[in-house]
Amino acid sequence: MAGKFELKKSKNDKFFFNLLAGNGQIILSSEMYETKASALNGIESVKKNAALAERYIKETGTNGKSYFNLKAGNHQIIGKSQMYADERGRDNGIESCQKNGPDGSLDDQTVA
Repeated sequence: MAGKFELKKSKNDKFFFNLLAGNGQIILSSEMYETKASALNGIESVKKNAALAERYIKETGTNGKSYFNLKAGNHQIIGKSQMYADERGRDNGIESCQKNGPDGSLDDQTVA
């Protein structure tokens, strides 16, 4: 099963998306966007940048867990990963993002 982008609306009427792997696990989560159009632009940015290794910033949280940020060409953060127990998990998450991001389908959950 291929990866997909789930586009959702928050309780405070903002939009966000998650990139899911084929197994349904969340790989990457976006920021909150004021408009649906902005969130869709964020998805397109992930599709353009996900395959590029230089767009990933590997981080370690204050709790010692590993995570990554995906940045666009303008250095803005497009999305952030979950927290991983170790660097190997984080690196596997990056690989999954690189694999699923460029061709992920859209599951628009904002329409009733």
